[in-house]
Amino acid sequence: MTVHFIGAGPGAPDLLTLRGRDRIAASPVCLYAGSLVPAALLDHCPPGARIVNTAPLALDAIIAEMVAAHEAGLDVARLHSGDLSIWSAMGEQLRALRGLGIPVTVTPGVPAFAAAAAALEAELTLPGVAQSLVLTRTPGRASAMPPAETLRAFAATGATLAIHLSIHTLPSVVADLRPLYGDDCPVAIVWRASWPEERIVRATLATIAQAAADGPERTALILVGRVLDARDFAASRLYDAGYDRRFRSVEAQA
Repeated sequence: MTVHFIGAGPGAPDLLTLRGRDRIAASPVCLYAGSLVPAALLDHCPPGARIVNTAPLALDAIIAEMVAAHEAGLDVARLHSGDLSIWSAMGEQLRALRGLGIPVTVTPGVPAFAAAAAALEAELTLPGVAQSLVLTRTPGRASAMPPAETLRAFAATGATLAIHLSIHTLPSVVADLRPLYGDDCPVAIVWRASWPEERIVRATLATIAQAAADGPERTALILVGRVLDARDFAASRLYDAGYDRRFRSVEAQA
């Protein structure tokens, strides 16, 4: 018996990985975060599967479901939205299961920032503009931020910022970033990336608060950085005809 943690992707059912689909189909028990995981993914569950929405459950109750499945010899598909490597609460579940000697696997999923970038048709790293992407958030009731991890500290690098779980604090996000990125720095807010109700608002740090004033207060990602409207940037050396590399020798072509 194994508990399979599966990244369910950003929302669109067809953005689930093939491995994730197959592990759901092979698991007689499915635990899913119903507030964020689309119900369509449950269609992959086998007939007669025990399906539990964990949104209203505390950690102990979730682990109890896994223990019961373990005792019955039944594999569990544990679905979380996006990718499990960030803000998934997987870590505390893994710690509990390892302490109980219950085997686990982890299957990655398409993260929300990647779905948002795709919706914007944007590359978040461009030569000479930004070569780093910071995935971060602001403090919330569920999780505090370490003292050194502030928006101002990250903004000082000039990197592209993907700010999660923070749409409700948009005015303070703007106040922190304007002195470092400038009023004209582009911003994009993507609500429910890849869902049918996906919505995008583009503006600048000076105008985003007004532009997004009537937007939803949940499930939104804030992207900030010069890459969002950059047009005059250097081409990558990767495809430069004069760039000598392993798979395309300039000397051999001469």
